[in-house]
Amino acid sequence: MKLLALDFDGVISDSAPECFVVGFHTYLDLCPESRLALSAAALRSGRAPERLDVEDHPLYRPFVDLMPLGNRAEDFGIVLGALEARAEIADQASYDAFRARFSEAWIETFHRRFYENRSALAGEDPRGWERLMGTYPEFLAVLRRRAADVDLAIATAKDRVSVQALLQSYEIADLFPPDRILDKETGVSKVAHLLHLRERFGFEFLDITFVDDKLNHLDSVASLRVRCALATWGYNGAREVELAQSRGYLVCTLENVEAQLFGG
Repeated sequence: MKLLALDFDGVISDSAPECFVVGFHTYLDLCPESRLALSAAALRSGRAPERLDVEDHPLYRPFVDLMPLGNRAEDFGIVLGALEARAEIADQASYDAFRARFSEAWIETFHRRFYENRSALAGEDPRGWERLMGTYPEFLAVLRRRAADVDLAIATAKDRVSVQALLQSYEIADLFPPDRILDKETGVSKVAHLLHLRERFGFEFLDITFVDDKLNHLDSVASLRVRCALATWGYNGAREVELAQSRGYLVCTLENVEAQLFGG
């Protein structure tokens, strides 16, 4: 392995509470008559709610359970729509079928509005915004120990400004040169991110390991012949772990990730 490419949310950043808050706010912007508005009062003030209050919200755990089936910010709106509709979402196929009910115009508007709302929250309450996004200290320690052994890159659907602010907050910004932070502007698919890394820096796909907490992202890049690893500390469950194992991907826990990725 010469390059370790990492997804951000669910691998480096434990950001589900922030995604839930901003996603909920954005969903109600687009669907103000939603019955979900009855449970949203604490999430729609100008300041960030406390992380524990978010995690105690009755829709938070169902939201996190469906997160692995999405790809980008607009999928937070799809997930909330599924929860409002009480749709039966058992797997990727049923999620994709439900997603197809939404127009491209709605999806594009949600995507744009989500980032506007995130920027507004981060600007109005930067400390509260950061508190919504924890991290995984054990994994950051691995990155720090191994930074001299491998090149590091980030391949994320998040926006660059947020990523760089959080890397500073997590005290690991020095591990990721700015030109190896590939955000949502690089492309919709993680394939685009890895193609960019190969073309710009000369890495062969066989020399790249890609770590993500979403199985559908690993599935999308597997044909490139990169080594794929599922981060089980992210937003996935037994369903994703079983499928990852059946497809021959590495399955990493915080306890074994260093040995899985680097051997020994």
